[in-house]
Amino acid sequence: QVQLVESGGGLVQAGGSLRLSCAASGRTFISYAMGWFRQAPGKERESVATISRVGATTGYADSVKGRFTISRDNAKNTVYLQMNSLKPEDTAVYYCAAKNPGSYEYDYWGQGTQVTVSS
Repeated sequence: QVQLVESGGGLVQAGGSLRLSCAASGRTFISYAMGWFRQAPGKERESVATISRVGATTGYADSVKGRFTISRDNAKNTVYLQMNSLKPEDTAVYYCAAKNPGSYEYDYWGQGTQVTVSS
């Protein structure tokens, strides 16, 4: 089992940047594919970005392509989400999640961090 703790959220003006971090417990971090998700008020949770176990493969929602970058440091058991050119519609609670090998769903979730982008 892995525990995930997000940090780095906050209030930023449109056009600004934030970097989210997600620290994972345990010694098998490299076993997990990781993802960032977000949920805005009144909306369903959506996938923002994903990264494979060694970071060779990444994926992004169309709405964030070219603005957000997911990365991971397996030596630090941490996954990051660099968010640039933020827009008010990026306002949401952001969650990181971990997926066991062979799992179709994400198995572990953090508590979330709020990102608010003012216009």
